[in-house]
Amino acid sequence: MNKTQLIDSIAAKAGLSKVDSKKALDAFMDSVAEALKAGDKVALVGFGSFSVSQRSARTGINPATKKPIKIAAKKVVKFKAGAELSELK
Repeated sequence: MNKTQLIDSIAAKAGLSKVDSKKALDAFMDSVAEALKAGDKVALVGFGSFSVSQRSARTGINPATKKPIKIAAKKVVKFKAGAELSELK
């Protein structure tokens, strides 16, 4: 499902227009991004949680040259599915 299909689904299930659904989805994504940038965790009970994790520096191998390269440390966003989401059948 891409963003347009998600907007269509939200509009149909919530009884909103596609324009309002797009605004709501954009506001949700902006709010989550702002919270993660501030170092907060976003938890949606039953769905899952978003958090920021620090990935340490490490040594990798360039597959083209087979030479070792240094991969810098960075922060990455992680998503952990909640119980209801992970138990889908």
